[in-house]
Amino acid sequence: MMKPEPLAPLAPHTGRRGLPLARWFVLAGTASALVFVLGVTAILLTLSTTRQARETLVDVIDPATLHTLEISTAIQAQESAIRGYGLTTDQQYLTEYRQGVAAEQTATAATAALIPRLPEAPAVRAGLDRLTAASADWRRDYAEKIVEAVPTSGTRAVNRDTAKVNVERFARVRAALNAQQNQLNRLHDIGRTSLYNGWNTIYVAVGALVAAVVAAVIGCALIVRRFVTRPVARLAGQVRTVAAGDFDHELGVDRPYELRELSAHVDGMRRRIVSEWRAAVDARQQLSDQTRELTRSNGELEQFAYVASHDLQEPLRKVASFTQLLEQRYGDQLDDRARQYIAFSVDGAKRMQLLINDLLDFSRVGRVGGDLHPVRSADALDAALHNLDALLADADAAVTHDDLPEVLGNVPLLTQLFQNLVANAVKFRSADPPRVHIGVRRNDAMWEFSCSDNGIGVDPRYADRIFLIFQRLHPRDVYPGSGIGLALCRKIVEYHGGQIWLDSGEGPGATFHWTLPTVGEPDA
Repeated sequence: MMKPEPLAPLAPHTGRRGLPLARWFVLAGTASALVFVLGVTAILLTLSTTRQARETLVDVIDPATLHTLEISTAIQAQESAIRGYGLTTDQQYLTEYRQGVAAEQTATAATAALIPRLPEAPAVRAGLDRLTAASADWRRDYAEKIVEAVPTSGTRAVNRDTAKVNVERFARVRAALNAQQNQLNRLHDIGRTSLYNGWNTIYVAVGALVAAVVAAVIGCALIVRRFVTRPVARLAGQVRTVAAGDFDHELGVDRPYELRELSAHVDGMRRRIVSEWRAAVDARQQLSDQTRELTRSNGELEQFAYVASHDLQEPLRKVASFTQLLEQRYGDQLDDRARQYIAFSVDGAKRMQLLINDLLDFSRVGRVGGDLHPVRSADALDAALHNLDALLADADAAVTHDDLPEVLGNVPLLTQLFQNLVANAVKFRSADPPRVHIGVRRNDAMWEFSCSDNGIGVDPRYADRIFLIFQRLHPRDVYPGSGIGLALCRKIVEYHGGQIWLDSGEGPGATFHWTLPTVGEPDA
């Protein structure tokens, strides 16, 4: 076969090359990635800031405001309880007063613990200190004096002078309390505004990120449309024109660079294919002539096979018959050497008939009745054993077999295969009566058969030679035969799509293996 000539190199592009398609996608991908990274970074930073603002608002400012309200409630309770105690001298009011003092101290301690985490912590600390001092002054100058005076003065402990002190001191408490609450309310408003601004920034960043993604998708779509879809559609149209029969139509697109290079290679292949196609048309014409010649030659071979099976065997039968008649009629007039010559002639004629029949069987494999269909291999073995009844009986041979499966094959050919293998096992027997076993096992999509005997065996050195036609390992006077049997077996097995081989393992006898196709799909 001639080696095809290499394609001519591409002509250099004379125009501006431009950016390759991959470069366009790299640029678009880089810009999109940059925008995406910036957007994600902004979102993460804003989320961190927003989280801090939320924690400050929810975990610090709101609890501090609540504790300040508790301080205000506790102070109000103290003022009401001490006034009731001074007017009634009832000890229950004194107890309520003490509880109010304790509640104020608890709320003050809780507020002081939160101040370090508050924005503007020094100012809040100063306000709490003023509130604590004003409350302490009110209790020292009014409440505690009422408590001291009630046991001795009774209801007269509350008078115009003490009331004036109460109004003055308590006004300072209210002023400090209002200032502290206003300070915390202002911090609450600042934190809430910061939280709202953070969420708004996140929304804007997400919107910008989505817009960038949409823009990137649109840009990639435009790149694909301009540099991929349109050139590919144009190239596809040119290819359809060639496929419709215009094989001389040239292929080619200008951009992108990759498709321009691809179209040049495709056009080079088109030229090569057209050249090869035209050469194939000429070769097909020559092949047609050769096919007709082979058909004629096969007809002649079949005619020769007919002649060999009929016309050639008739003279051989006459030679053998008349030679035997000659021995019968004139045997008493012939000496021993003449009778030996007659025996040689008869034996040669019979061996020639056997050789012709074996050659015809060998040539018919796959040519006459060669259809393959599902068959029971046990039926083929039974037919072969029936043909060998006399041989098996004379040799006191025993043939056993496994449960044989259904295979895809040809019954006459499989019968001949079993018959040849069993006959060989009996012919090449040892001193013991022949024992032959036909085994089988599943091997993927094939059935692997085996024929084992207890005969003289085969030297492993000749494992391949015994399957060649006319190959013999023993003299004809020791083991008769034409040397075609195993060659015929291999041809039958290979016609079925299998293989046959000799198992050269240790031990007496010989084991032949061969494979035949299964019926249907192999088991899972």
